[in-house]
Amino acid sequence: MTETSRHPASFRDPAGFVFQTGGVWYRQVNQVYAENYDYFKSSGLYEHLLKQGMIIPHEEIKQNITGSPEWYKTILPKQIPFISYPYEWCFEQLKDAALLTLTILKESIKYGMILKDATPFNIQFISGRPLLIDSLSFEKYDSSQPWVAYRQFVECFMAPLLISKYHAQDLIKCLQAYPDGIPLHLLGSLLPWKSRFRMNNFLHVFLPNRIARNRNQSSQVSAKFTEQKLKNIVDNLISYTDSLHPKRGQVIWEDYYEDSILSQEYFTNKKKIVSDWLREIPSDSILDLGSNTGVFAEMAAAMNKFTLAIDSDAGCINQLYQRIKKNRQKNLLPLVVDIANPSAGIGWSNQEREPFLQRVHVDLVMALALIHHLCIAKNIGMNQLARLLSKICQYLIIEFIPKEDLKVQEMLRNRIDVFPHYREEEFFRVFSEYFDIIHEQNIAGSGRTLYLMNHKDAKINT
Repeated sequence: MTETSRHPASFRDPAGFVFQTGGVWYRQVNQVYAENYDYFKSSGLYEHLLKQGMIIPHEEIKQNITGSPEWYKTILPKQIPFISYPYEWCFEQLKDAALLTLTILKESIKYGMILKDATPFNIQFISGRPLLIDSLSFEKYDSSQPWVAYRQFVECFMAPLLISKYHAQDLIKCLQAYPDGIPLHLLGSLLPWKSRFRMNNFLHVFLPNRIARNRNQSSQVSAKFTEQKLKNIVDNLISYTDSLHPKRGQVIWEDYYEDSILSQEYFTNKKKIVSDWLREIPSDSILDLGSNTGVFAEMAAAMNKFTLAIDSDAGCINQLYQRIKKNRQKNLLPLVVDIANPSAGIGWSNQEREPFLQRVHVDLVMALALIHHLCIAKNIGMNQLARLLSKICQYLIIEFIPKEDLKVQEMLRNRIDVFPHYREEEFFRVFSEYFDIIHEQNIAGSGRTLYLMNHKDAKINT
């Protein structure tokens, strides 16, 4: 029997599970789900969703790879280049995932099926757009019953979107503390009083919460449910979700290059150097740390390199994602991740959702206009930074910003300079312990220097 390993997040649904063998991910369909799976395929729903670009494609494998007695079928889905989690998404990403979920629900009803799950963890962003990745989320539709996943949808999608709308964009991260959704009673207490006077907020948040508090089982009367009622609810949720927008606020680094104290000459020359090095290095996957609004990430993606663009500024990532949608960029995935405090492992045994740094292993890391933010603003040592980067990449493009730089001087203006080791000689010495220097080039129009490095262990990504 082939050696397999089950994904640590795939244990809750008796319909099947995800497993890996030989570096390839598969999904097993169990016998208990056989009737629903066969109907999903024979009804034409799978082909319809596939044609509409809503679900990840898969092929059936006629082999019980796991040797499980519960086995019914094995399916091989399209492999996903990088797994991201909802608490790493910007507002518009979570909103698009919510709209996709509702649209799939609406389409499923036409084929006599319904979504039994409504969690954003069933969605991944692939080739610039959200796709449903769980082919076992469907079951036959009973028009006399309400949507079983309605409350899950509100708590997992609507709740973080509403908190982000009324408070701050980066509060999408609350899904890391509440991966099963933000309870309605908590959501109600977090929303401002004025939000109660919006009809949809009242219908989907405050009214269900009030009913749950005052429920009296002995006097409960079950109202007859119909397909038309469900369609009305879904249409209302779609229009409601589509109307939501994040709270307006300052995007901290939005004008870093456009209105910075650095010269246009610096920006132009920096782009030229990075572009030349990207063409020189044999890299298919790239991580752009502190991506800002994504100028250099977009440059890499345009060269047909799969690029992760991460930044702690949710507003910047939201802008970048909207640009990706507009330009139909397929090689770029933007995420709200602070490299100084990346997503941790959460869930059962802290293994259901892997830490960011365990998921990301790329050919090349770009760390541009970043080191001073980490070493001075965050008090992270150069050796700590070099060691971390050496664990996740083969090649490194990194920009050293000297202490005399005006940006660094701004950081030091109201604090004591306790960074005697922050100098280029020390930077060179520390990074040389982990990397070989391929190129070193001063950026005209600044006192900054770009370095192209290669990991000393050439087998790191093999």
